[in-house]
Amino acid sequence: MTTQLTPQSAAEHGAVAATLQALAAQLTGALHLPGDARYTELATPWNVAVANTPVAVVEAGSPADVAAALRFAGAHQLQVSVQATGHGAVAHHRPTLQISTRALRELTISPTGAVRAGAGLQWSDVIEAAAPLGYAGLAGSAPGVGVVGFLTGGGIGPVARTYGVSSDYVTAFDVVTGDGELRRATATENPALFWGLRGGKGALGFVTAVEFDLVPLTELFGGCLYFDGADAAPVLHAWREWTPTLPEQATSSIALMRLPAMPGVPEPLAGKVTVAVRYAWVGDPDDGSAAFAPMAAAGRVVLGGVGVLPYTAIGSIHNDPVDPMPTAEAATLLQTLPVDAVDALMAAAGPDAPCPQVIVELRHLGGAIGRQQSGASAFSFRDAAYSLLTIGIAAPPVVDATHASSAAILAALAPWSDGSCLPNFHATSDPGQIKRKYDPATLARLATLATTYDPHGVVADAAPFRDAAWMHEG
Repeated sequence: MTTQLTPQSAAEHGAVAATLQALAAQLTGALHLPGDARYTELATPWNVAVANTPVAVVEAGSPADVAAALRFAGAHQLQVSVQATGHGAVAHHRPTLQISTRALRELTISPTGAVRAGAGLQWSDVIEAAAPLGYAGLAGSAPGVGVVGFLTGGGIGPVARTYGVSSDYVTAFDVVTGDGELRRATATENPALFWGLRGGKGALGFVTAVEFDLVPLTELFGGCLYFDGADAAPVLHAWREWTPTLPEQATSSIALMRLPAMPGVPEPLAGKVTVAVRYAWVGDPDDGSAAFAPMAAAGRVVLGGVGVLPYTAIGSIHNDPVDPMPTAEAATLLQTLPVDAVDALMAAAGPDAPCPQVIVELRHLGGAIGRQQSGASAFSFRDAAYSLLTIGIAAPPVVDATHASSAAILAALAPWSDGSCLPNFHATSDPGQIKRKYDPATLARLATLATTYDPHGVVADAAPFRDAAWMHEG
């Protein structure tokens, strides 16, 4: 994403615009300039709080279009960003050419559950196509998120404790690197690039297609129970005691919710503080029901239920918002969750706190997440016990309160965190925040790879990695 151009850079913007027709002539897709309706549609991210004014949008019709855009940008001192669904938008501060990969919608699934998916696909596309074949794609909590963006960030979904990190199931990437070259990356072909693309987000180039394995799964036992906010303390403490007892067949999260009273929000949740307990069990439903029984009795349920679900309904467990909205996230990982940590969270975000956050979520990690399923990757911090995420509204009049509150919540939980967080949470272009997403050795290797494959500094998401000085601060 880019901010508005300064008056000084506006002249440069005009000079570049005069040459854009030469790029347009090379494309199988289309080039959209500011003022075009299609430009506005493609440039607007899901998080509408992020300003995005690229010099133009390349609506790529092929991988060759992506390569042409990168070569053009390198020749005209532009950086390049990419957007498909628009989730994970961040602000960049140099003149930027944006590539939209929405039209790259290739999808093939073999009888053995091997997938090839274009960069324009959402997880819902893969889930629906795989279900009749008896397979499931390891999506995140929101099936409307793009496949590529999720997998390049690792991916922790509703069944992650059973199957592990989603990027571990990737077998190949087709990627255009910053030098404008289309490369294939696998465990044996460009293996260093393959290592970095699994967890390094967009730092190493623009993925045009990804290949990965599905898992044989058609249904699970699970759902979500919403408890009255008055019972928040006993429910959170019960969840704290319960999660360490769970086998790998179970994955759960819990969230303090303050959903606004607006169309689409059920009356029992609207304008109230509630506690959502999300649950997924892979295996015998009776065993899953028995394992969930302690949480089902932890407080007064105001909405929801658990039962056998088709995997195609995986998104109903979290019920993440679908429509674009202005949001701000903050996140960290917790090494443990003792009684004092839950008490600190209740003081900062419980029903009696003046907390503006829409969601304050804890996810139970561990299980298969802690194991590398298919070799080393750039995904770090597999040994964390829980993740903490806050999501609030990033728009007046509450935006300042949202940022202050998220900082206070992270500070309250700091005694149980090392300050790290996951790549897919808290989208940012701030080098200091990027530093939290990787261990030092991984950061150093990503920085080296970014410089190698993007020698002219074209890839916008690589900028924090190329600036290696901050890696050694502190």
